[in-house]
Amino acid sequence: MRYARRIRPVIDRVYVGARWAARPRMEAFYAERGADLGTENSFYSGLLARPMPADALADGLVYTDGDLSRELAQGVLKVDAEGTWHLTELGRELALHAQRATAEAAEDLWSSGPSMLPGLASVPRLAELVGRVLAHGLATGGPAFRAMTPPYEPDDASPAMLLTTRLGSLRHHRADAHRAAWRAAGLTAAQIRALPDGPERAAIEAETDRRDAPAYAVLSEDERWELLAGLGALPA
Repeated sequence: MRYARRIRPVIDRVYVGARWAARPRMEAFYAERGADLGTENSFYSGLLARPMPADALADGLVYTDGDLSRELAQGVLKVDAEGTWHLTELGRELALHAQRATAEAAEDLWSSGPSMLPGLASVPRLAELVGRVLAHGLATGGPAFRAMTPPYEPDDASPAMLLTTRLGSLRHHRADAHRAAWRAAGLTAAQIRALPDGPERAAIEAETDRRDAPAYAVLSEDERWELLAGLGALPA
């Protein structure tokens, strides 16, 4: 349980750092096609692999207003009679670019660190470890994680693409765990966002850790620390 809590900010740092570095090139590509960065950009690792069920997307957007009218109006997403969300042809083009741009930005970041750090050389092994965690986490993940896993990985994916894409999916295992924890405590999304630090918040975070931890049980103790240290050593 302690490991799940320790690795989460490290995962966020690496993934969000790559995504933020990729943002200018993604915005330029989208602008050329008359679109804005939207849900397809945030959920590309799952949407490129399969349509997204309504409950999974609703959970993924629970802290927002959930409004997808812009994506529908711009012809990026479409929804079928069962409420399942699909990429359009344009949406797939944009999502593929988001995946590629994130990987390219990550490569730039990870090759820029001090020479004494492994940098890009460590990425294939880290991608392998995260891949094992993803597969094992399918037994305990919630709706959003199952919609995002296994992630879409093209045949020619670079190690940086594999790692960033897999981290993008892995983050949803803890996100599902957190939603399950605050719902079990009888809270709404608005209430958990407003909940101050204190015993109630601590109990929800502990329950989140308990629900998130099983995904990492597939790794040995040495492998867990290898993953934590390896991700922590990547520039972001």
